[in-house]
Amino acid sequence: MKETYNVACELIDRHIVSRGDKVAIYHEDRKISYAQLGENVNRFGNVLKDLGVQPGERILVALPDCPECVYAFLGSIRHGAWPVLVSPILAKATYEFILRDCQASAAITTSDSPVPGIRTEHLRHVLCLGEKEFLDRAAAASTELDPHPSSRNDIAFMLYSSGSTGNPKGVVHRHAAIPFTADVYGNRVLNVTDEDICFSASKIFFAYGLGNSISFPFSAGAAVVLYSGKSTAPDVFNVISTYRPSLFFAVPTLYNMMLMTLDEKTSLDSVRMCISAGEALPAATYEKWKELTGLEILDGIGSTEALHIFISNRPGRVRPGTSGYLVPPYEAGIVDENGLPVQPGEPGHLLIRGESTAPFYWNRPDKTSETMLRDGWLRTGDIYTEDSGCYRYHGRADDMFKVDANWVSPVKVEDVLREHASVMECAVTWRTLEGLVKPLAYVVLNPGFLDDMKLYRTLRAHVLEKLPDYMCPVQIVCCPELPKTETGKIQRFKLRT
Repeated sequence: MKETYNVACELIDRHIVSRGDKVAIYHEDRKISYAQLGENVNRFGNVLKDLGVQPGERILVALPDCPECVYAFLGSIRHGAWPVLVSPILAKATYEFILRDCQASAAITTSDSPVPGIRTEHLRHVLCLGEKEFLDRAAAASTELDPHPSSRNDIAFMLYSSGSTGNPKGVVHRHAAIPFTADVYGNRVLNVTDEDICFSASKIFFAYGLGNSISFPFSAGAAVVLYSGKSTAPDVFNVISTYRPSLFFAVPTLYNMMLMTLDEKTSLDSVRMCISAGEALPAATYEKWKELTGLEILDGIGSTEALHIFISNRPGRVRPGTSGYLVPPYEAGIVDENGLPVQPGEPGHLLIRGESTAPFYWNRPDKTSETMLRDGWLRTGDIYTEDSGCYRYHGRADDMFKVDANWVSPVKVEDVLREHASVMECAVTWRTLEGLVKPLAYVVLNPGFLDDMKLYRTLRAHVLEKLPDYMCPVQIVCCPELPKTETGKIQRFKLRT
């Protein structure tokens, strides 16, 4: 007889007994206790049960960061259905693709979403947040729900990758994945306790945000601040001032935008630790943040397929410009195109292995065989070097290119460009010039700088001071913004086209 394990119960039930009155969620003017969280999770699971949704069916959850998103996610899992977390602001065509791909039988979203207007073969129910049907069903649902008898290795939920070069891929995760990430990163690296308040500017539909806002706080009996709006710098500072979180999670772009609003040292006295992921954190951004706030930023790398961070800097042991050190018990390897280990300091493809990695892509056996390798290894798609246990990011494998037989790391050139006072953001890619591949840079300028030939020559001279000439962009294009995924990753392939 298999041992039953349902991660929704693991995250909540024990806290109801020991700290039922303690605040679990802060959202606007609402404070939801662990006891109320448990009741509402059960209510949502019973709503699905009353609708005839069966365990194993997929439930699209397209909601902003709010308590109802948490209820839907954990309530679905407790019932045995698979919640499919997606952004609440996708295009209609993307929703249509995901609904058909995952064969969702039900969806919960907002009333202004295009989802209610979509019809698919499997979609039987659409609930809209705040509308009468949803409110009535939730009010009538029981607050008691026996958990589905799952096992640790059963599928619990799905996320969809950002789809930076095509349709997004469904990434399935097991019940065991959440407690694993909460232990090895939330507990051992961040030391999250029941006294912490977590605030993630990165949203729950993003694997990084899911860990920050659900896995880590609820595993430790801590509280989380949920913010439904867009994470602009002024709004984020306001949330920090209002709710006084102790752990703050964001992506490099937001840290940089927040720095743009600071012109003197600022005290974020409630925050004990800042964390970054999603893209490599530039060393210059780290140094400026440390100078103005007095706080370190722990940069790390994770992925949707691994659910959270598996390589990270450590408190008091940050190496700016690197991803830091392996988070045990994850294992890592760097290999060449033939899958053979490279020498220390040589760039290669990063492989990772650990209990949180996804077993397969939904409906994509071709991509599964490329990414989920033998013996549990996951091909991340990132190019890295490792030196004395410290890992340095060089770019996505698809973004690397050769100039005169020499590999060019876009990230390395971008780091140098960002050091110049005129550059707010930048992205480096390539173009063909007279039949030869050459570096090309797109730059977003800081206020007060003019896009002219003088600046172009200044930036090229700045790069040539620190990098070999084959890495220096032959063209620098100033633009108002860079194309990004909803999780903040720069889409360099769009710049190439």
